[in-house]
Amino acid sequence: MTVSKEQKIVVFTELKDSDQGLIVHGLKLASIFKKELCLLYNYRPKQKKQHEEFKQKLQNYAAIVKQEVPKQKVSTLLLSESQTRLPDLLAEDYEAIIVVVNSLNFKDHSTALAETSIPFLFVHPESKIMDYNHLLQPIDLRKEISDSSLWCSYFGRFNAAQIVTISANDKTREAKQNVLKNTELTRKLYEKFKIVHKRFRGSRSSLRNVFEALELALASDCNLLVILGSSNITPLDLLIGLPERKVIKGAGKLPVMVINPRKDNYILCD
Repeated sequence: MTVSKEQKIVVFTELKDSDQGLIVHGLKLASIFKKELCLLYNYRPKQKKQHEEFKQKLQNYAAIVKQEVPKQKVSTLLLSESQTRLPDLLAEDYEAIIVVVNSLNFKDHSTALAETSIPFLFVHPESKIMDYNHLLQPIDLRKEISDSSLWCSYFGRFNAAQIVTISANDKTREAKQNVLKNTELTRKLYEKFKIVHKRFRGSRSSLRNVFEALELALASDCNLLVILGSSNITPLDLLIGLPERKVIKGAGKLPVMVINPRKDNYILCD
């Protein structure tokens, strides 16, 4: 297991054939942002006897990456942590800046997603959509939209990505003002970095804005949907499913980046 103190794109492997697709996406992100690629496996305590087996599999993955992309810095990380502790550990101790996970297994990552201070990128293991240069961003009334705007701007700055925003259409005066404020702040950020962007006003409220964004993303040339996760998680959400879970399922093979509005997010180091 090798770990260095520089920001990393972490791929959450499952030690299955599906890992190959996730690693390719991780490599793309590592190339875009000029970051180290870290291959992670988080095993259950009862699997402790298989530690050496898991370690060898991760090392084999890393060897293949080095063979295919010799200049790419790659490390491995074998942990046995709870889902509640894992996100902070990755961010604080291992300098993770994005975590790539299998979109088909949202339930396995939902607890970590609620605790994370770094974006989770949900990728279908068979997805070939990885240019990450046509982004779609829903804008609602929450002040944490600034976090999703910041991450969209990173793709604009480092990958020449074009960004389309779709703003919520709320009815109350306060909600309208908040959406307008977020829309204007986002516009100013993109103009500051000379990022090509288009703005649309949607037809749905902040509660449903993300689903309108998904529809637009699937009907366009979008190759990355960037959304905020749930600000409040109620028992009803746990019963019927979180909005982000529905979006990720509906997105199919379209990658979805989810940013947690419940935590202060780490920033990318240039």
